[in-house]
Amino acid sequence: MGSPLRLTTAAGACAEAAWTEVVAEFAASDAALSRFRDDAELVGLDRAAGTGREVVVSRRLERAVIAADRARRLTDGRFDPRILVDLERIGDRGVPLPLMASPSSLVRVPGGDTGPIVCRHAPGRLRLERPLDLGGIGKGLALRWAAARVEHAGVHDFLLDAGGDLVLRGRPPEGGAWQIGIEDAAGGRDPVAVVEPPDGAVATSSIRRRRWDHDGQAVHHLIDPRTGEPAWTGLAAVTVAGPDPAWAEVWSKTLFLAGRAGIADEARRRGLAAWWIATDGTLEMTPAARALTTWVATEA
Repeated sequence: MGSPLRLTTAAGACAEAAWTEVVAEFAASDAALSRFRDDAELVGLDRAAGTGREVVVSRRLERAVIAADRARRLTDGRFDPRILVDLERIGDRGVPLPLMASPSSLVRVPGGDTGPIVCRHAPGRLRLERPLDLGGIGKGLALRWAAARVEHAGVHDFLLDAGGDLVLRGRPPEGGAWQIGIEDAAGGRDPVAVVEPPDGAVATSSIRRRRWDHDGQAVHHLIDPRTGEPAWTGLAAVTVAGPDPAWAEVWSKTLFLAGRAGIADEARRRGLAAWWIATDGTLEMTPAARALTTWVATEA
């Protein structure tokens, strides 16, 4: 899914079996949820968007689309995977889709589409009006499912890392607690803070890496569904710690879209442990996050 994988554990003989389970889950999730491979299930579903045709899908893809629709509802539309056309328009291209053959898939509703993402008349059969990008929530779900397979393999103390998004359980090999660095959004080698989250997950939405020029303008992959444009909110990165990796992904993007002016109130109102770095390098955090923070490079 475009992310390097790493499993850290002291499980001994069980570690190899656990790693095999991680690799197998990410391979299966990529085959179901990727928009960058022609044989992916999601690509087949997206190709039927706007045609009125139902597509038979696997349980893995069905769960992902239903989870994305629930996330849309709970975030008031700020998380919405119906941004694929916008990503393609600014140069973040996946497998080519016959989008012009389905005009409804190209229509942008002013202020964002408040309708459901998917029509589901029977289990395993989905119909879309607009194509989806399941990138962030897809990786979070893959982490959720892979972590469950690691535990099923008999490993209960581990850290699973997929490109900086994490699931952690129990204790590290050297004992104590897992210590996680909050990356410097400006690209510095040292973290800006060190945290000790409980069992659960940590996810980050950042514009540091997936950022490029398109038609002479700087763009990035964090699209605001309400405008169809990259969100320049005064923030460079948002990190969220919580019990589940998919929801940590959802809330990190939702808070990013809240912007520097609104993020503190929303994160506190929702009781989230969140850290954010403004474009001027300032680090701030919620009270719930501060309780998990053991060190900061400079106090916010």
